[in-house]
Amino acid sequence: MHSVVLPRIGTFDAWRAAARALLSGGLPPEDILWSHGAQADDLFGGDSPLPEAKGQITVPTAFLPLAKLAVWHRDPQRFARLYAMLHALQNDKRLLEDRADPRVGRLNAMAKEVSRDKHKMTAFVRFREVGDPRANRRAFAAWFEPTHFILEPTAPFFAKRFGDMDWSIYTPDLTAHFDGDLTFAEGAPKPPFPEDATEELWRTYFRSIFNPARVKPKAMQAEMPKKYWKNMPEAQLIPELLAQADARATAMAADAPTLAPARAAPILDRLRAEQAAKLDTQDAFLTALKSCRRCPLWESATQPVAGEGPEDAALMFVGEQPGDTEDLTGRPFTGPAGQMFDKALQVNGIRRQEAFVTNAVKHFKFRPRGKRRLHQNPDRDEIAHCKWWLDLEIQRVAPRLIVVMGGTALQSLTGSREGLLKRRGRFEHTPEDTPILVTVHPSYILRLPDERLRAEETARFLADLALAARWLAGDAPDRTAGASPSRA
Repeated sequence: MHSVVLPRIGTFDAWRAAARALLSGGLPPEDILWSHGAQADDLFGGDSPLPEAKGQITVPTAFLPLAKLAVWHRDPQRFARLYAMLHALQNDKRLLEDRADPRVGRLNAMAKEVSRDKHKMTAFVRFREVGDPRANRRAFAAWFEPTHFILEPTAPFFAKRFGDMDWSIYTPDLTAHFDGDLTFAEGAPKPPFPEDATEELWRTYFRSIFNPARVKPKAMQAEMPKKYWKNMPEAQLIPELLAQADARATAMAADAPTLAPARAAPILDRLRAEQAAKLDTQDAFLTALKSCRRCPLWESATQPVAGEGPEDAALMFVGEQPGDTEDLTGRPFTGPAGQMFDKALQVNGIRRQEAFVTNAVKHFKFRPRGKRRLHQNPDRDEIAHCKWWLDLEIQRVAPRLIVVMGGTALQSLTGSREGLLKRRGRFEHTPEDTPILVTVHPSYILRLPDERLRAEETARFLADLALAARWLAGDAPDRTAGASPSRA
């Protein structure tokens, strides 16, 4: 058994030199006992002489950055795991590409945990002034309790960021000192830091930027775990701010600006008309839509998806938002829901090329899961911001009837999505008095797990589209007061 004791300072360089020598000497992983810091007291004695390194050892490019992170993990077997991987890579250069291999998985997990811990340190170290503030170089100190042995690889960040001052960072395992040169010493208990007047300024700033309307305690604690709170001056305010969040958010809503007075309506109508006049063609509309920044959805979507169809279509279909396929193709209703929609049109003798097909929201909202993009419903603000574009399409096409498919479209055109299933198959009007027929979105039917229920809902969807066709032909009675084919 060969025993290797690695130092607390310069650990990675020492491990790398030892691993190179052991590997060139042909020692297998099971014959090496690794330890860290103080001399190991074991049956095999102390540190054994290393073989003389011979020849060149090559490793895949990905191994070195992986080792430079995993070596600082607190796992007692980290050095053995890295050497075992290094040994295995000599026979299988592509081993690191096999994510199903438990050795690869464990090392990648260790590297990720160390990287996250380094990020936490750069975010949550709080310095306190310990020297004379009138000195040429002011002196500061901080206490931090990292999860892993990360002070040595993270200290250069602070040396670069705070190179114009002297500082020390104390941790239970190691201490870093900087006075123009970066040095390390053994770990120490938390020193008795003096009071720092700037902490009150920091607390004032934190209190001023705290937004009670966007409080998410679980997300906050995931990013800033409670273990760091005791060393952060602003953390003393968190319990109080959380307790007051609901009341402050209510007060903010009450103090929000009111709607424009009635006398402003003509001005807003005139401005809207002037803007709409500039977008009276599909090309102009598309050009303007591509530069839309009214809500954040444009940031992650591939492109906006405008409606398509004749400019004088009598029938308009309004869906909810583009899906994954529509986001990539730039055309509405081309994915699975679009295929079902096309079949329903064919059954009812409605030619898609004679109808105008669009969505209430023009950008795809999703959350990534692996390589997939999962649909998310637009929120109230996103629907409201995008209504500007839908209103322009309706104004340009001037359809006699709009078939509203799904809750998002219903909310956009009527202001409420409540009771969608009770309102389906009924005629209503938009605030501008355009007749609409309410139905479900084809994606709702496709998501139904029960085959019998899916068949029933498909039949009802076909019946809704048939009702729209009869209404346009003047052969369908109105189910609510005021709507009729002749009215439009």
